[in-house]
Amino acid sequence: MTATSQPKSSRNPWRDLRILPREMWILGAATLVNRIGMMALPFLTLYLTEHLRYSQAHAGYVLSIYGLGALITAPLAGRLSDHVGPLRIMQLALLLSGTLLLFFPLVTNYLALCALAFLWAVLSEAFRPASMSIISDWVLPEQRKAAFALNRLAINLGMSIGPAAAGFIATVSFTAIFIIDGATSILAGLMLMFSALRSRVPHVAEAHAHKTGARPIRTANVFSDRRFLYFILALLPVTVVFFQHNSTLPLFVVRDLNLTESRYGLLFAMNTVLIILLEVPLNTSMAHWPHRNALALSCVFWGIGFGILMFVHSFAGALLSVAIWTFGEMILFPGAANFVSEIAPSARRGTYMGVYQMSFSLAFILAPWLGTQMLEHFGAKWLWGAAFVLGSISAAMMWRIGEADKNS
Repeated sequence: MTATSQPKSSRNPWRDLRILPREMWILGAATLVNRIGMMALPFLTLYLTEHLRYSQAHAGYVLSIYGLGALITAPLAGRLSDHVGPLRIMQLALLLSGTLLLFFPLVTNYLALCALAFLWAVLSEAFRPASMSIISDWVLPEQRKAAFALNRLAINLGMSIGPAAAGFIATVSFTAIFIIDGATSILAGLMLMFSALRSRVPHVAEAHAHKTGARPIRTANVFSDRRFLYFILALLPVTVVFFQHNSTLPLFVVRDLNLTESRYGLLFAMNTVLIILLEVPLNTSMAHWPHRNALALSCVFWGIGFGILMFVHSFAGALLSVAIWTFGEMILFPGAANFVSEIAPSARRGTYMGVYQMSFSLAFILAPWLGTQMLEHFGAKWLWGAAFVLGSISAAMMWRIGEADKNS
């Protein structure tokens, strides 16, 4: 659909959200409830070390096992959502993962904890590709960036409340964290079950069918789609940069800049505030940008945002860095999800979203190891210089996304 076939964006981009279907708002409400209660995973390391008295190494292994479960689950859950429907996968993921969390505090044996962590990842991480797939089914192509941004708004609002509240709750009872997390997951699942949601919104389904009918049928095998694999390859360098924010960045801020942990917390408070205030209107205003322009620009923001840390020696400089790469974050994630939903055949959208999500799980595993190794052996300047190079590589590759579309 061309830009001329649609009304221009209103002067207040937030008003454009009013035309999103009710399904998007129900999903946003359920996501908000789920994320407000998301306390167990951010505090899992502290629970294992402070409460159960396991070593840091043992706690790290449990987190790695969770990451492995997430890596394996994403493509399988995406494929399953294509066969049984993403709505059912989302409901089951919330209900079953929430139930498991209620029993988590009863287990203290280490091997059993590892098994539970893996099962927890399988159940909870199945929600992500299914939710991204159904958002694509619920909204028109020109609404997708705003819809994905709205979903991320719910996530960030919840994450600004849940982990902060968990810090106070943990001082009273670690067990309560798991109970609250499990209960809110179950509540979110019940909201999706009893809200009379439709798998497809009629006028949106007609628009998708018309658009699909005008295009040649693409391969059903996601790993034979060269355009999609090129995109995943282009995405990997910048996602490795992205995950430095929770691995090497805190080390750099505290150790190299000699800032307190509270100052580090303020950096991410600003990140969250910017996302809450700007991500939806930013993506609404960029709804008709070509994919390659938006995605390449987001990677440039990532590269510059982390790259300038080579020259940063103060808290103000760190704030500037976070502000720059936050704009990259606000553009990249809705834009990338939108691109995948555009190129995926409608009958295989869950599979595509699963592989897309798997690429983030892979980066989550690789990034901390690569970043800490470079920081330890070569120093911060080389690390942030490498981050700039990786962001630039992704930007250059994303700029060719348009050509990849033509040649596919």
